Amino acid sequence: MAVLAEELGPGPFALVCLFASPECRFAELIAGAENFFGEAHVMACTTAGEIGRAGYAEGRVVAVAFPSAAFSATALMMDHLAERDAQSFGARLVRERLALAERAPDRTSVFAFLLVDGLSLKEDILAAALSPALGGVPLFGGSAGDGVDFARTRVALDGVVAQDAAVLALVRTTLPTRVFSLDHLLPTDERMVVTEADPKARIVKSINAEPAAREYARIVGKDPDQLDTFTFAAHPVVVRIGAEHHVRAIQRVTEEGDLQFFSAIDEGMVLTVAEKQDIVAHLDAELGALAEPVAPLGILGCDCLLRRIEAEQAQTVRALSDTLARHRVVGFSTYGEQFGPLHVNQTITGVAFYPPVEVG
Repeated sequence: MAVLAEELGPGPFALVCLFASPECRFAELIAGAENFFGEAHVMACTTAGEIGRAGYAEGRVVAVAFPSAAFSATALMMDHLAERDAQSFGARLVRERLALAERAPDRTSVFAFLLVDGLSLKEDILAAALSPALGGVPLFGGSAGDGVDFARTRVALDGVVAQDAAVLALVRTTLPTRVFSLDHLLPTDERMVVTEADPKARIVKSINAEPAAREYARIVGKDPDQLDTFTFAAHPVVVRIGAEHHVRAIQRVTEEGDLQFFSAIDEGMVLTVAEKQDIVAHLDAELGALAEPVAPLGILGCDCLLRRIEAEQAQTVRALSDTLARHRVVGFSTYGEQFGPLHVNQTITGVAFYPPVEVG
């Protein structure tokens, strides 16, 4: 922790974010952070990989600090997600949002950053419930990870470590900001219908009235006994919401031959197979567009684990990592991303920070 604090500088900070490999001693890290960052809120999560200044990393802790000179922040933990009505967090969020606006009215750029237990299965409900209480404040975030083990994920706020929980930070700043989400997938004409599902568990039992895993494998031209994370990353499916398509990524095949998804699924949902654009070229172009007319000072990003897996399979992970580094993206690899009222997959979402506008 002393090394991280030294690299971040003297502060003071309004907010510090820690993205920690599941290999680290998370509880000790969080306890130590309380001794180094004074009055700053410290929010943290375990990851499915880290993104540092040199791009993708493993087995690391990445820290991002927001200096009090340009940022004001408030943060709250929402725990026991399985037991609570997500709407109950709304009134508290409204109070926190209004209090922060009153405390820092001159810091007119504002965003919300959400970290959620990536095994809670509550990201969809939570993001949708928080949206009205944000009053138009743009929200982005990521689901905490556990490498590729999918066994135990954790979040933390101000010394408190929790599972089945989420942490939300509201930030106001003097710097111009832009919240974004992007993916490199295009829907095809190949469709399938969910004919039996367990929405609470995000499990699809049948597709087109056939066993789910076998029918998915048939449609994408794969051996049903060889389906794995690489297959799901290479052959994503999307659902249409309004005029846009959003990924519904598959996590695994269950012992019963069902498909468990990373995000909301339901009977009657029409899924469309998507084709991929070049992930490196697409990312470079989209992040380049964020640099018009001026390049960001930095970007805090939540990048889906499936994007890294896809790049590994295509042997382009180094190029993708270098692209993240060149565009000054730091953050972590997730089990899913939040953008506005939606929980999505196989995207990168984040916030870009720009130099202050000179008046004169």
